[in-house]
Amino acid sequence: MACITFKQILSMWWIYALLSAVFAALTAIFAKVGVKNIDSDLATAIRTTIIFVLVWGIALFKGTIPAVQTVQRQTWIFLVLSGCATGLSWLFYFKALQIGKVAQVAPVDKLSVALAIILSIIFLGEAVTWKMAIGALLIIGGTIVLIV
Repeated sequence: MACITFKQILSMWWIYALLSAVFAALTAIFAKVGVKNIDSDLATAIRTTIIFVLVWGIALFKGTIPAVQTVQRQTWIFLVLSGCATGLSWLFYFKALQIGKVAQVAPVDKLSVALAIILSIIFLGEAVTWKMAIGALLIIGGTIVLIV
């Protein structure tokens, strides 16, 4: 029987995706409490500042900051677009959490999974499998059930 090494575990994409899901779930719970008595845009600004400090701190610790000089123009453009999309997503998410229930808002927000699959097919030419198509349709169906 072959043993999996720690290095192999760290290279498994699904572990990072699972951790992302866990922290996204915690984000919804913490944010719901955090926006209770504050403007949702201000709450998003505070959250974004914390993220800014945390992520730049990690980059500093890892020693990757000097590589910023080698980032190509196209990469900058798409990272700026991604940042704008993320910011708008967070602003709308916090507003939705402020007025809705986490159990409704968070699953609807995850409609982004199905939309990402569709957009990856259209814009990136990624292949779709039956599993992906069925999963996306189930997510869309579940979202409709939660909204209605």
